[in-house]
Amino acid sequence: MKILITAGPTREKIDPVRYITNRSSGKMGYAIAAAALEDGHDVILISGPVSIDPPAGATVINVESAGEMASAVHQHADKADVVIMAAAVADYRPAHPFDNKMKKMPGKLYLELERTEDILGSLGKNKRSGQLLIGFAAETDDLENNALGKLERKNLDWIAANLVSDAFAADTNKITLYKRSGEKIALPAGSKTDVARNMLQVILT
Repeated sequence: MKILITAGPTREKIDPVRYITNRSSGKMGYAIAAAALEDGHDVILISGPVSIDPPAGATVINVESAGEMASAVHQHADKADVVIMAAAVADYRPAHPFDNKMKKMPGKLYLELERTEDILGSLGKNKRSGQLLIGFAAETDDLENNALGKLERKNLDWIAANLVSDAFAADTNKITLYKRSGEKIALPAGSKTDVARNMLQVILT
């Protein structure tokens, strides 16, 4: 199958040297890409800025901002049998980024933010028949309710839910999979490589 996977964080420009980002390392998305390649699938990996090497054999598209990721995803999603959105895409970006480096000024600085495109929601609205759409929910609390709400709102087939404390910047993960039909599967905690293999075995069978 052709599998589209997103991974890593995005960076939203404040000025030429500053940006808003998050702590995502990209390791989970890259592990899923590697596991899919091991199983013989055709992988497109759309990656935000990370410090790890992509798995050999993947078609890699490097992006930086949420807008760039949205463009790349929409360009390739229609051709994918499976879309796995593991990237930690920024929900907000500076509304008026500066063209030149900001200088330190007296007093407070207020940064106006605007929403970025809801990539996952857009994919859910336009999902073609037979296509599998999998999202991720990284939460700090109320994991199950937040994951199930996102599963429903975004029209997903599966959602992979984990606590931020179990995943971000770590080499291990602990994921619970929720299926649209109501099935709940807690994967064994372990390395992100093992979790990725177990995850694919569940969602692709």
